[in-house]
Amino acid sequence: MPDPIDVDALDEPAAMAELARLADELSAHDLRYYQDEAPTVSDADYDALKRRNTAIEARFPHLVRENSPSLTVGAKRSESFAPVTHGVPMLSLDNAFSDEDAIEFDAKIRRFLRLGEDTVGYTAEPKIDGLSASLLYEDGVLRRGATRGDGRTGEDVTANLMTIAEIPHRLAGSGWPRRIEVRGEVYLGHAEFAALNAAAEAAGEKTYANPRNAASGSLRQIDSTITAVRPLRFFAYAWGEVSEAFATTQAEALDAYRAWGFTVTPQSSRVENAEGLLAAYAAMEAARPRLGFDIDGVVYKVDRLDWQERLGFVSRSPRWAVARKFPAERARTILEAIDIQVGRTGAVTPVARLRPVTVGGVVVENATLHNADEIARKDVRIGDTVVVQRAGDVIPQVVEVVLEERSEGVEPFAYPTHCPCPLQTPLARETTTAGVETVVRRCTGEFACPFQRIEHLKHFVSRRGFDIEGLGEKQIAVFMENGWIGEPADIFRLARNETVLDDLKARDGFGETSVRNLKAAIEARRTIALDRFIFALGIRHVGETTALVIARGYGDAETFLAAMDKVADRDPEAMAELDAFDQVGAAVIEAAAAYFGEDHNRRIVQALRAELTILPAEKPKSDTPVAGKTVVFTGSLERMTRDEAKAKAESLGAKVASSVSKKTDIVVAGPGAGSKLKLATELGVQILTEEEWLALIA
Repeated sequence: MPDPIDVDALDEPAAMAELARLADELSAHDLRYYQDEAPTVSDADYDALKRRNTAIEARFPHLVRENSPSLTVGAKRSESFAPVTHGVPMLSLDNAFSDEDAIEFDAKIRRFLRLGEDTVGYTAEPKIDGLSASLLYEDGVLRRGATRGDGRTGEDVTANLMTIAEIPHRLAGSGWPRRIEVRGEVYLGHAEFAALNAAAEAAGEKTYANPRNAASGSLRQIDSTITAVRPLRFFAYAWGEVSEAFATTQAEALDAYRAWGFTVTPQSSRVENAEGLLAAYAAMEAARPRLGFDIDGVVYKVDRLDWQERLGFVSRSPRWAVARKFPAERARTILEAIDIQVGRTGAVTPVARLRPVTVGGVVVENATLHNADEIARKDVRIGDTVVVQRAGDVIPQVVEVVLEERSEGVEPFAYPTHCPCPLQTPLARETTTAGVETVVRRCTGEFACPFQRIEHLKHFVSRRGFDIEGLGEKQIAVFMENGWIGEPADIFRLARNETVLDDLKARDGFGETSVRNLKAAIEARRTIALDRFIFALGIRHVGETTALVIARGYGDAETFLAAMDKVADRDPEAMAELDAFDQVGAAVIEAAAAYFGEDHNRRIVQALRAELTILPAEKPKSDTPVAGKTVVFTGSLERMTRDEAKAKAESLGAKVASSVSKKTDIVVAGPGAGSKLKLATELGVQILTEEEWLALIA
């Protein structure tokens, strides 16, 4: 799609078309979020679409559509549950994203109520990232429970809500109205979420991306006995239909809820004026890592209920409340440990083990700390409160330490000098060809190091290597522990070893069917393309693209292996031939010479070669519409897998890149495309849908 036109530059026909597009796109996102528990965009991207819709409607108020996102809340109810019409609509809140927005909220309240410099009291409550629900009590007894749905009609999930321990079936104390609809949030704590996903994974069932999706999926089970075993929790914070007044302020109402047997967020507080709003936000952000459940912001509410009534509502939101959102791709949490991971090339990477926190819609428990120098530069210590960032497809990383929250006596991290493997081999700093030390430290144990061996095998069977289905990290670890495999050729020998396969059938987690499928998957990979074979060897600096270039350059396995023997012997002619290939430089040549110069590696390759049929490289075409162009695929593809799309593009002479830049010619964007699509739009890169791409290459 072309770059979006600035709102101020839209004429009326363009505004009408843009509003129609936004309504359809946001409606689709709502369905995926509220009903399917499978959102395809981040909260930040969704909010940006909503803000654009609101800005256009502000310029062209007469173009507001019946299905405008500004007039709807949530999504239509599922047909799996009986409908419930809310006596008072369950509306959503307007969002604030900055200190300036919070200050303006306070100013608007003052202007509307003509308060001038008078003190205005607010409640600041954590914005729970869960599923909104309403509970109807009559004479103190729970009669009905429902989801929010589209704000006016929800789903009757009474039986499921009654399984939640924190929802009283009968109100305690006294003073409650004869009829009241209590509203709040159903959620899962971090520990409960981790346990739920672990159990699901062990049973081979669906796991959830984050606690919010897990809570929604658990509450909307047709069988309430399933919900009953899910550790759902509930916070009460609002009300809808009510027969008589029971409080004069929001703070009093929360106190009443506590007295009636509900759980209310202990982090809720009463503050005054704009200064109080800003202080409450800062305090909530600081407390967030230690809460044990997800929040994505702070909800500000005018405390006095008579003022709330005077302020009333506008469109689908109350004037008297606003949700101040946290930055979507950053969060604070606690660094609980630092582990050292050893990669297949021996490079060691420090990894932060974090108290779980949701960042950008995904639960983050680990984050890279890059290297020893980076730990020292940021002065990262175990026990620190840290800021974690996750943007687009980037691996989560620790951005900074919140020094003002560091406890006394926390010692600097002592970076290890030896590999954590049983051999305890020394770690050595890598040096460049000019003798300059780099930040990389490597285990000197080479293939004797069990960590490197298992990483080599994981790389070998990975999706872009031999792609052996059913042979992952867990299986490799078991097979290595039993001495069944130690190098790639052993995988193919294993498929012929009936004694080992019979033993495997009797083990937990395998069985006759899975062993039969594994054997078939291994046998199916005895025939492999040359570029996959080269990539799977795990030569440093030889990724997919370079492997393909090398494969096409040499043509077949015999020529490739003969050339590598000469490169290992530092034959000038062979090295010059390799250097002449596009995208191959000194680093690749040196890595290839080192790899094939090692007798152990040569033996491994020869043994593997004897087990395989390696297909000659397919020559790329040069007379296609995409020949010579750089293509990036992003989002979900529906007609083909990402690997199939990449292989097809390369066979037509295109270069497939993993990131968007000024050199990108085409971006093929499917559902859920995020930061890459945004950057492509900003750079003016040609953007195609999957259907448009298929039509182009047909």
